[in-house]
Amino acid sequence: MRLNVLLLPGDGIGVEVIREASKVLARIADSFGHELALSEGLLGGIAIHQTGSPFPDGTRDLALKADATLLGAVGLPEFDNAPPDKRPERGLLGIRKVLGVYANLRPVRSYRALIDSSPLKNELVDGTDMIIVRELTGGLYYGTPRGIFGSGTTEHAVNTMAYTRSEIERVAHMAFQLASKRRNKVTSVDKSNVLENSQLWRRVVTEVAADYSGVTLDHILVDNCAMQLVLNPKRFDVVLTENLFGDILSDEGAVLAGSIGMLPSASIGDKRPSGAWVGLYEPVHGSAPDIAGQGKANPLGAIGSVAAMLEYSFGLVDEARAVYGAIEQVLNNGRVTADLKPAGKPASTAEVGDAICEALSARAVSA
Repeated sequence: MRLNVLLLPGDGIGVEVIREASKVLARIADSFGHELALSEGLLGGIAIHQTGSPFPDGTRDLALKADATLLGAVGLPEFDNAPPDKRPERGLLGIRKVLGVYANLRPVRSYRALIDSSPLKNELVDGTDMIIVRELTGGLYYGTPRGIFGSGTTEHAVNTMAYTRSEIERVAHMAFQLASKRRNKVTSVDKSNVLENSQLWRRVVTEVAADYSGVTLDHILVDNCAMQLVLNPKRFDVVLTENLFGDILSDEGAVLAGSIGMLPSASIGDKRPSGAWVGLYEPVHGSAPDIAGQGKANPLGAIGSVAAMLEYSFGLVDEARAVYGAIEQVLNNGRVTADLKPAGKPASTAEVGDAICEALSARAVSA
């Protein structure tokens, strides 16, 4: 198969983790006999520096031509006080909208080798295995009207949380389809006790559930969900929620995994004629400019995003399993970055990438 992939390293540690992720992707392509075609574009702060726009037209064109896009991270402190349209994060929102990726899948899994890395008790974390399905192109981040208006004592800010029935239906179907291949349970998160938007969300999700008789649905308020994630995370299988709630809850999930550097994500849109999903893949972590260029960044979230890309956008399940297996092997060997609290000397970003590639090569030989 020809794998036509766009790389968007972005800002800060994004450059370092994408370097290692692309190294792993190349090793997979070589081991399994695929043709790899890589292109690279600008997004975020670096794009503003070089083009004046966080999402330049050239990147838009590359993204529309690629079969899948692999993103590092965006964001730099120098833009913290910039107007909204000149902030790096606007580029991220822009590419999500252009690609039409409306469902963000964030797997949260506890690895035995990392149980001690979590601040929670081992017995609470051990066995955690969930996917958070976050609606990605609606809600507060995209709703209008929005902005800061007026001046003096009348100055005020407005953001609009808006969802249509069709937006809720399509992401709910995604969640139920995923659950039907896992443990057949969907937990829908909302704030229906005070928000009309959530009342519509709960009603539509309940209606969609009728199409999936083998999947159990329960509803939970977002504040209770935040509490249950740290009290009883094993109760969750597929967690379905809207954009803002999903953004917050999935970062909370990093506590369960031991480090935010461990979490991959897949942003999925409609299926192509081939049956593969349009996809934008990225680690959950940010650009972490305070450690950029020091070789301290954990690349496993980005490498896990490669595995998700292989599975969802290319339908290469065996290749994805090989990457996940290599990640687990490297974790068990303790060749990890400092955020995972290794017993010995921490590995550098590049050393972790090399270890994954070595594990993949060993698996290929044994196969």
